[in-house]
Formats: sequence, C-alpha cells, structure tokens
Amino acid sequence: MRGRREAILESQSPLLTPTTTPTSAGAVADGGGLDRGKITFRKRKWKPSRLEGITLNVAGNSRLMAIERVTGEDFGILCRLLKNNPYINGLDVRYNLLSDIGACYAAKLLQKQHNLTYLNLMFNDIGPEGGEVIAKALHKDTTLKHLRMTGNKIENKGGMYFAAMLQINSSLEKLDLGDCDLEESTVHLGHMLKENQWLVELHMCKHDIKNGGMKQLCDALYLNRSLRYLDVSCNKITQDGMVCLADVLRSNTTLEVIDLSFNRMENAGAKYLSDTLASHNRTLKALSVVSNNIEGEGLVALSQSMKTNPTLSNIYIWGNKFDEATCVAYSDLIHMGRLKPDNTDVEPFVVDGRVYLAEVSNGLKRHYYWIPGYGAACSQSSNAGFTLVPVGQHL
Repeated sequence: MRGRREAILESQSPLLTPTTTPTSAGAVADGGGLDRGKITFRKRKWKPSRLEGITLNVAGNSRLMAIERVTGEDFGILCRLLKNNPYINGLDVRYNLLSDIGACYAAKLLQKQHNLTYLNLMFNDIGPEGGEVIAKALHKDTTLKHLRMTGNKIENKGGMYFAAMLQINSSLEKLDLGDCDLEESTVHLGHMLKENQWLVELHMCKHDIKNGGMKQLCDALYLNRSLRYLDVSCNKITQDGMVCLADVLRSNTTLEVIDLSFNRMENAGAKYLSDTLASHNRTLKALSVVSNNIEGEGLVALSQSMKTNPTLSNIYIWGNKFDEATCVAYSDLIHMGRLKPDNTDVEPFVVDGRVYLAEVSNGLKRHYYWIPGYGAACSQSSNAGFTLVPVGQHL
C-alpha cells in the first residue's frame, strides 16, 4: 500500500494521468484495476472532452497478481486527489477494505466531486453507519447515476436511509442493494417506488422477500412508471407471489427485465406468468426463472407464451426440471429462430434420436460479481440485462 500512497502524495495537480511501470495496461481494465507494480502520476497535455470521462478502476480482486487491498485511510487519500479532477466520472473500488471509514470519505467525495456518475463500492465491509452517511450524502447529489452497494452489510437500518433518500433524490438511476443483510425491506422500498419516478434499475437479491413482501412491491409497481429492471433473485417467493406479479404485468408498461432466479415459483407460478405474457404484456423483454423448481408443464407453458408474445426475446431456465417435452419445446424455439442462441442459457443436442438441453454461459448478469478468466468480461450474451436496459455506460 505504501507505493500507492506515496504516488498520490507526490502530485497535487488536478490534472493527473495514472501510469504504471513496466506497463500501463490495466489502468482501466477488466477487473484487474491498476497495475500494482509501481504507480506514478504525471501532468499530461491531452485533455478529454467533458463527454468522454474516465473510470478509475482500483478493484481489489485482481486475478493476475497478489495485491494489497485499499483501506479506508488509503481511500481518503484517493478521494482528496479526485475531488478537484474534472475528468474522472467513474470510480470502481470493489472488493477492498474501505469499511465505514472509507464510506465517510465516499460521502465527502459525492458532496465535492460534481462529475461522478458511477460508484462501485461492492463488498467493502461497509456497515449500517457507513450506509447512513452515503445515503445522506445523496440527498443533495444531482450527478451520480449508478451506485453499487452489493455485499455491504448495511442491514435494515442502512436500508431505511436509502429508501428515504430515494424519495428525495431525482438523479440516481441504478441502485444495487443486493446481499446487504436487508430483511423484508419491501415495506420501505415499496413506499419509495410509489414516490420515485427516476430509478430505472433496482437489485434486491437476498432480501429474504416472501410472498407478502412481493405483494408490497407489486402494489408499488402499479404506480411506478420508471423502473425497467427489477432483480428479486435469491429470495423466498413462491407461486402466490407470482400471482401478484402476473397481475401487475397485465397493466405495467415499463418493466423490461425481471430476474426471479433462485426462488420457488414451481409450475403454478410459471403458468401464471406465461398466461399474462401470452395474452396481455407486450413490454417485458427478458425473464430469468433459473432454479425455481419448475417442471416440464410450467417450462413448456413459458415456451408457448413466446410464440404469441413478439416482445419477449430472452428467457433463462437452467436449474429447473427438464423433461423431454421441455427439451423439444425450447429446441423448436431456437431452431425456428424465435429464440436466439445468445438469448437463453440452454442449447439443444441430440443423443440417440432424443433431444436434451445443455447449459451455456448466457444470462442477465453472469459476470456481475466476478470477471471470467478468459473471453470478454462484458459480453452482451452473458450480461444481457445491462444491454437491454442501457442506462449510463457502466456495468
């Protein structure tokens, strides 16, 4: 950490270019962050236009080398450097050790740096107090559009401050509060969705949402006209929750992507959704029902809805119980061109005259938490949710 701290202190110029030795590759790279060999900053002549912007990647989970992670105090030094820099509009410090100390510095940066549109703080040991100061800093912020708090245990206390903030803030478009130890947060977030008409994308995975919570969310979605991407994966929603969602989708004309992965809708829930998609909804583009204990009857019903629904283009079904009818149904959709191979997570193959389905690495957010060891990290087929709802420029 000493090398990075010294590098920052060596220059106080508001116009800095991060360079690395022996190579500058990775200064803004896929998951690798800054090359940790030796970092220096120097004045530069080239000036990017206001519209270009730079995302500074200091992620702490590099696959290429062992690195020391950024602490809260280290982050404070970086924030002091960035507060007067007009060219940095994105900051990715995921998987570091910022804690509540770093959260306080992040809050100060949001108050002083008026060009920042993207901030990724996922998995940084930020607790309820840190969540509170960040949420309060966003009350008056008018520039940040995308915030990822994923994996920080801000708990219900911190979550309430974010819900309150979203009833005031009119600039934030994408928010991830997944895996933040929030339990049944739908009461407060439901109230927020009734008031907030700017948020476009909301991630609520691992919120312990049950059917009652899903109903509260759906009640809010009748009034909300901005949300296009809803992620309620990894919760405890069953067929009764699907009844509420299916009813909302009959009249909702804004939702385009819904992630229901790792719930338990079963056949009945799948049929409720398929009936609505077949006869009423014409705005949903992508649906993930991965690992929902759905059997052949429900999976076939969803495939049939795609034949009458021209809008639904992406469907993800792996982790359910495939029978021969399911395999044939999705094979037919792919072979007739109704379902493109890149828009689903299964691929048909034939053995001894019988059709089977194999898994492929496509999905709404396959590379959301990690970077692949090879291939494109931001491929459209692996992260279709962000392609379908292209708010801003960052994952």
